[in-house]
Amino acid sequence: MRTLFVLLDKEFRQFFRNPFLPRMVILFPVMVMLVMPWVTTMDIRHIGVAVVDLDRSEASRRIVQKIRASEYFTLDGLSESYAASLEDLEEGRVDAILEVPDGFGESLVGGNPVRLRIAANGVNATKGSLGTQYLMQTVSSAVAELRDERGLPPAADPVVAENRYNPTLEYRNYMIPALMIMLMIMICGFLPALNLVSEKETGTIEQINVTPVGAFTFTLAKLIPYWIIGLVVLTLAMLLAALIYGLTPVGSPACIYLAAILFIFVMSGFGIIAANFSDTMQQTMFGMFFFVMIFILMSGLITPISSMPEWAQRITWFLPPRYFIDIMRAVYLRGAALADLHFEYGILLLFAVLFNLAAALTYRKRS
Repeated sequence: MRTLFVLLDKEFRQFFRNPFLPRMVILFPVMVMLVMPWVTTMDIRHIGVAVVDLDRSEASRRIVQKIRASEYFTLDGLSESYAASLEDLEEGRVDAILEVPDGFGESLVGGNPVRLRIAANGVNATKGSLGTQYLMQTVSSAVAELRDERGLPPAADPVVAENRYNPTLEYRNYMIPALMIMLMIMICGFLPALNLVSEKETGTIEQINVTPVGAFTFTLAKLIPYWIIGLVVLTLAMLLAALIYGLTPVGSPACIYLAAILFIFVMSGFGIIAANFSDTMQQTMFGMFFFVMIFILMSGLITPISSMPEWAQRITWFLPPRYFIDIMRAVYLRGAALADLHFEYGILLLFAVLFNLAAALTYRKRS
C-alpha cells in the first residue's frame, strides 16, 4: 500500500504540474455542455410501434396495414391489452403505442369520429417527436382513404398524441446524458493512455521498470487519478445540466454514479491496454481515436441503435458505452431503478473486470 500511495502522489503531482491538463479537465466539459446541446439534431427510421386494436374493424386493419408497409415503422405488436403494450414501452421494446378504441370504424360514418391515441416514448426526443408525426400522418392517410372509398367528406384529425417521459420532446434532454458519456470516454479513456505512453517517450518508465514495483500496483496507480477525475467531470456536467437546462435525474443519482464508476473502470482499463501496445503518443492517439469513433457512432450516443442495419446492431452488443447509455437515459428521463437495469450493470461490471485484468496482464516490465 505504501508503494501505491507513493506512486499516486507522483501521478497527482505530474497532473497538477502540467500546464494544460488541469485546465482541460474543467474547460472541456464546460464547453461541451454549453455548446453541444444546442447544435445536435438527428432524423430516424424503424420506429417500433405496438397497436392496441380494440375495434377489430376494417378501419383498424387498414391502419395496421399502412404501418406495416411503411419504411419508417416496425410493427412490434398487435394486441387488445393497453397495459401489456405500455409495459413494452416502459421497457424500451417499442417506441410508440397506437390505441384504436372500440367503435372507431363505425364512427367514421358519422361526422364526429372517435379519436385514436398515441403514446410515444419521449426519452429519445427525436423518435418521440418525428415518430409521432409520422404515425399521425400514416393514420390520417388510412382514414382519409377509407372515407374517400365510402364517399364521405374529410374528417377532423382523428389522433391524440401523448409523449411519455419527455413531454416537451426537448432533444437536449436526450443528448445531455450522451454528452456526459462522451466526456467520460475522452477523459477516462484518452488521458490514462496518453499519460502512460508519455512516460515511455520521455524514458521515465524505464526507471519504474527496474524497481520492484509490480505490474498491478503500477497499473492501479495510473488508473486511480483518472477514476477520481472522471467522477469530478461527471458531477460538474450534472450540475451544469441542472443549472443551465433545468435537467435533473428523475431516478436516483446513486444509480448514475454506480454506473459511472463501472464505466470509468472500463474506459481507463481500455486506455491502459491501448498504451501497452503503443510506443509513441501518436500511435496511441490514432488507436484510441479509431475505437472512440466506433463507440460514439455505434453505441446509440447520437443515432438510435434500432435505426442501424441488423449486422451493426449485433456489433453494438460488444460495445461497453451502449449499456452505460441505456442506464443514463433510463435513470435521467424515465426514473428507472437499479433492479430495472440489472442486466446493463452486470455487463458493465464484466467489461470492467476484463479490461482492467487485461491492462495489468499486458503490461510487461522491460529491464
